[in-house]
This record gives sequence, C-alpha cells and structure tokens, in this order.
Amino acid sequence: MKPRPKVGVTTSVGSSALLLGACVASSPAAERRVDWLAENAPFVARLSHDRQTQSLALDNGLVRREFRLAPNAACVAFDQLTTGQSLLRAIRPEARVTLDGVEYSVGGLLGQPVQNYVLGEWLDTLTSDPAAFQFESFGVEPIAARLEWKPRAEWLSRPVEWPPRGQHLVLRFAPGAAGPAGVRVDVHYELYDGLPLVAKWFTLTNGSTHALQLDSFTSEVLALVEPESLVENAPWPQRPNLHVETDCTLVGSNGDTAQRKTVRWLRDPSYTTQVSYPLESISLLECAPPLGPGLRIEPGETFESFRTFELAFDSHEPTRKALSLARMYRAIAPWTQENPLIFHVRSADDASVRAAIDQAADVGFELVIMTFGSGFDIESTDPAYLARIKALADYAHSKGVALGGYSLLASRSIDAANDVVNPATGKPGGFATFGNSPCVESEWGQRYFEKLYAFFEATGCDVLEHDGSYPGDACASTSHPGHRGYEDSYWRQRDSVARFYRWCRARGVYLNVPDWWFLSGSSKCAMGYRETNWSLPRAQQELIERQNIHDGVRFKSPTMGWMFVPLTEYHGGGAAATIEPLDEHLEHYEQRLKNLLGAGVQACWRGPRLYDTPRTREVVARWVAWFKQHRRILESDLVPLRRADGRDWDGWIHVDPDPAAHERALAALYNPLDRALRRTIRLPLGYAGLHGSARLLIDGREPREVELAADGSCKLELELSPRGFVWIVAHETR
Repeated sequence: MKPRPKVGVTTSVGSSALLLGACVASSPAAERRVDWLAENAPFVARLSHDRQTQSLALDNGLVRREFRLAPNAACVAFDQLTTGQSLLRAIRPEARVTLDGVEYSVGGLLGQPVQNYVLGEWLDTLTSDPAAFQFESFGVEPIAARLEWKPRAEWLSRPVEWPPRGQHLVLRFAPGAAGPAGVRVDVHYELYDGLPLVAKWFTLTNGSTHALQLDSFTSEVLALVEPESLVENAPWPQRPNLHVETDCTLVGSNGDTAQRKTVRWLRDPSYTTQVSYPLESISLLECAPPLGPGLRIEPGETFESFRTFELAFDSHEPTRKALSLARMYRAIAPWTQENPLIFHVRSADDASVRAAIDQAADVGFELVIMTFGSGFDIESTDPAYLARIKALADYAHSKGVALGGYSLLASRSIDAANDVVNPATGKPGGFATFGNSPCVESEWGQRYFEKLYAFFEATGCDVLEHDGSYPGDACASTSHPGHRGYEDSYWRQRDSVARFYRWCRARGVYLNVPDWWFLSGSSKCAMGYRETNWSLPRAQQELIERQNIHDGVRFKSPTMGWMFVPLTEYHGGGAAATIEPLDEHLEHYEQRLKNLLGAGVQACWRGPRLYDTPRTREVVARWVAWFKQHRRILESDLVPLRRADGRDWDGWIHVDPDPAAHERALAALYNPLDRALRRTIRLPLGYAGLHGSARLLIDGREPREVELAADGSCKLELELSPRGFVWIVAHETR
C-alpha cells in the first residue's frame, strides 16, 4: 500500500534572514562509500545456503547473521558489516521453553573452548545437547504484515510500504531425547532491506493429543561482545551498541525505558575468561516476558511469542543513532508517519464540538479530540448518546475532519472485585504501577473493551486517545474470568489490549497512547515534557518546548511524539501562562506554530477555539498552509543542530535522502534574543543524500547554488533577525 504524497502550492512566509556568505567547502567532493542513512537502495537482504559447511547466512550488506545447521542449529555469527565488527562472542540456544515444569533449549551447540570469540574451525567439533529441541529443516517464507493497517492517505506525506521488504527465514525444530512428543518449535528471523535490523520470534505448535502448560520462555539469547573491559566494577556499566525492542512494550516514553520488562541486559557468570574480575561486564542479552506466560496450549493450537527487533548501530554518535531509530520505526511501524493536526476541544456538547469542527476545517486542522474533562463518555451504552456522537462524527467527516475522544484505562481504581490483586496480600493496593489499577481481564475490564468495540462500530469515530493504557501489572485473582491466576495474568491482559489496538488499526482508527505501544498500532505518544511546565510564563514555554523536541527526537521521529499547547489555563499559571484571549497574545501564538510546525511535531492544541478574530485566523491558516506545502520534508527525519538555551540561536534540520523527494532538506532556525545575530551555521546535507552541490532557498526566496564539502555539508553565514524564524530549503541540483 503506497499512498501518493500530496503536492502543495509554493508560498512564502516572511523572510527574516540574509545570506551573507557562500558555502564554505573544505575540499572537493571525493570518492565516498555508500552511507545507508543517505542511500539505502543497494542494501538488499539475501539468504545463502552452503550445503558443504551446513550453514545459512542472512546478509544485506549492513548486518549478517550466520547459522550452523549440524549437529544442531545455532547462530554462530552476528556481524555489523559497516564497522566490520563481530557482535557475537559465544554460541547459545536459539530459544528456551519451559513446558509442564521442564525447561528445554531449542537448538544450540556445546563445547566452545572459550567464551570470548567464535572460530570457524571450532564448529565441526561442537556437539548438540540431546535433551534440546533438534533442528529438522529450514524454509523461506514471505514477510507477512504483523497487523492489518488501513492507512489514512491524507495524513501520509510520502509513499509507505507495509509489510517491509526483506527475507524471512524459518528454522524448524522437533523434540530431542525424552522431549514432549508431537511438539514443534519454529524459530523465525526477518532481515529487512536497507536496515541493519533483524527481527526474531518463535511459534510453538502442540501436535500431541494432550494439553501442554507453557510456563515460561526466553525467545532470544545472545552472548555479546562486552562493550568495555574493566578489571574492577564499573560504576556505570555500559551495554553493547544494539537497540533491542520487542512488540511487548508497555510504560515508557522511549524505546529503551519501555523495554524494562522484556529486554534484559545481563552479566554472564559462565563467561569466566572476561577481563572483569568479578565477572560483571554486561555481555548477555535475554528477551523474555517478566512473568509466565503460564498458558495452556491445547492440542492443535499454536502459540506465538512476542517479536524482538535488534538494530545494530554503526556508531556511538547520537545523530546517527537517532536517525537509525527513526528509519527503523518507519519500516516496522509505518502508521507512526500519520501526523494529523490535532485540536483538543475541551467541551463535548454538540455546539462546542461543531464549532471546533468548523474552525478546524476552516484553517486546515485535520482531527478533533474531545479531550479529558470535556464530558465525553466512550463507555456509554445509551443508544441516544451513541446516536448523538455518530451525528457529530458524520458532520466532522462531511468537513474532512476526523473525530474521536479520550478514555482512561489503568491509572484509576474500580473496586476490590475488579482491581489487580497483590499476590503478597491477596487484596488490591500497594502493588500496581499506578497504585491501583483495574485488571483488564476482570469482569469490568472485559466489559470496558466490549464497550469500546461497540462505540466505534456504532459511531464511526476515527480516533482514540487512550490514557493510562495497560502498564504491565500482574494480578493474583483466581476469580477474574479472563485469566486463571497470577502466572497467566500478565500475558492475557497485554494480549487483550494489543488485540484491540490491532482491531482499531484495521478499521483506520487513529491511536494516541501516552506509552510505547507503537509496535502494536499506536501512532503517537508524548514527545517528552512535564505537564506543569505549561503553567510557566509564555516566553519560558516557547524555549522549553524547543528543548523538549530537541531531546525527544533522539528516541523517536518527529511524527511519533505529540507536544501540548494549552490555549486556556492549564495547571495554573494565570494570565502570564495563558494564550487566551488569542488575539491579545498573537505573537506568542504564532511562535508556538513556528516551533511545532517547523519541527513537524503536532501538538494537542487544547481550548475552546483555534482563533478568535480574523487576524488570529489568518496567522493560524497561513502557518498551517506553510506546513502542508512543505509537509513531506517537515515530517522527515530530524537532525538537531543546536539545543535551545535562550542565549544564542537554536534549531534543527529535516532530511530526506529519497531521490524522489522534491525538497531534500529543510532547516528551521530560531533566534530567541531581542537583537540580531550573525552566525556561521553548518548544515549536514549529506544526510539528505546531497553531494557536490545543492540549491538553497531562504524563507522561500533567493535560490542559490552552493558547493558542498566531501561529507555533503555546507556552512552558511546568516544574519538572524531579532526573535526571528528562518527556514532554508535544500534541493538537489540537476
């Protein structure tokens, strides 16, 4: 599915900069190696099979994962090809499963002399654990979509591909000696085109005549090269230069913090030849659920584990790591590129919602959310209420605007019968992430989700802002209808939420979820901010907002994080913090539009209206039109240039290396001072795939061809006007 990007009409939004000097190039363009972040076309995933050595390899020119198939199957190499570094130091099983109380390895090879490295000449001497699941065969299958997605083409500024291209390898295993007869474990690997990224998961099929208990599993085990070599204890231990993420993430505002329950970076006591005298280097990766799953697998049933994604960075440099993450999310969660302009209307009565829809449509906003505290009730089963919301949704759709609302799930208490039960006390309280939380598989929890399914079916609404989504709490109740006890409660609850989110994406329902549910279908979480900061004086909000964006895009692309603009008072602060009346604070209001739209980051604009006078309307409409004209490049990956500190200029640059892109880069530069600044600013246009020369337009005018340095960068001497905003577009020279 490849929605066609829209083409805007060229306009200009006020010049506030003067080009004083031409590009400074350090040297002529020289022969260069292909950088996958700028030119990913050559990096196609391939699978090779060497029958003589009984080995398989997945390779795309960026990473390579090699497997030996005899006497059992195991990963024997994991290489970062850009750097030429081996990531793997020792062989481990492909997975571990505990069935009916007995743990079994899946694959693996024994007898490696030392745990520091793997030599090819050792492989023929290694043996198989007879109790482990034994390799039988391998296959190559098409890459299938993890979830069904109905994209909103009008919110996508570039073609997308789902599922991503690549290779899908399946290693098939059967029980070893004294193993559970009739059970098969298939270990799946996917390697994607153009990314140093490997995905892994397993399926377990019960082909026996009796039920099995899957007590626990570990779906990935990697003995990795230690990132540091210290004899003594490390005060701040480092970990290998991999980003590892599962689609079983929960509470968190970035992909690392959300992994705490499933991704474990461990010390390896079996690695006795490491330099660390107490054997404490971080050199072992294991991926497993925090509890259970504790599931009963009936005859003929197949269980699928969560998926683990392993991104092998080619540098420790923050910009390259951030761009690598953004490229990964575009491939494995392309719905995160849907980036509508969002109006949070604070009252859910008909008149307020219709007025909000009218104003949104008038100035180009695309989505209206009936926000928290608005009176919106997604849990209502009243036919009259549902009919009223359907009428509002129909009205919004007639204006080209999406409509939906807010719902709170976990950060509240229902009652003792439905809240999660503390295993230590047998009662709710003192255990849940938020203190108390309803169990998703309690009677209340099951009814709650039934109401959500019914609401969207009845009303045709197309957005859910789902606050306090399931945070990973287990529940010791034995009376809740959706789980048998403590051991299966984590998996059952998380699966119910993920299943609902997948259902929403198949219907085209857009999901705002404050936590890290991107790989299950969410499109946005918070960029990263403190809500009480919106009670600060307006000038401080402007600057901190740009700091939050600068910091947040280290972990997510601009389209993945929302910001917040309280048009009316929020968390206090009085008149000094408040934008309303909008016309009276129009300069500040316009600055917030420049900040956010210049970053390609959508905010939740919360209030009763988007404009209050014709003058205010003109400003909002003009900047929305500017954003839509440059939408593709503004929604592209963002490279921070200088973090806001209020003492000098700050800004960032968007880059798009796709040769099909009309605009290859857009720099947004801000001067927070009340005096002009003259600065020489380096633009890293190599990340936009530009080399040799580029054509630059400052504030939509003054096209000029500039020479680029060997790394694709150029330096511009600029004068930034007082409290000015400068935008510079870069085009490829033809």
